[in-house]
Amino acid sequence: MDWKLELVPLPVSDVDRAKAFYAEKVGFNVDLDHRGNEAFRVVQLTPPGSACSIAFGIGIVETPPGSVRGLHLVVPDINAARSQLLERGVEVGEVQDLGGVLYAPFRDPDGNGWTLQQLPY
Repeated sequence: MDWKLELVPLPVSDVDRAKAFYAEKVGFNVDLDHRGNEAFRVVQLTPPGSACSIAFGIGIVETPPGSVRGLHLVVPDINAARSQLLERGVEVGEVQDLGGVLYAPFRDPDGNGWTLQQLPY
């Protein structure tokens, strides 16, 4: 049996600000923006080339905005990915080499923590 992780919910304080950040600055594809009523809205975005998406909105999760840490975006060229994010206005930390695996951290406007990761090939 295959088990596939396909959606990670993120707690955010401002849905439109988060949507703009992930779509315009990080470059995720907007898959869905649905509002059922004033108490429910879901926005789903997918990183290019990924089988796993993120979702946020109203009535999605009850955890505090900015409380998610350690999400990894695995890229083939961390320097190119970092440059792309910097050009789009995302604050990204310096590339760190931790035993052949390269990392560069960044956060969304609420403080949810991401890491670019390049594995040794």
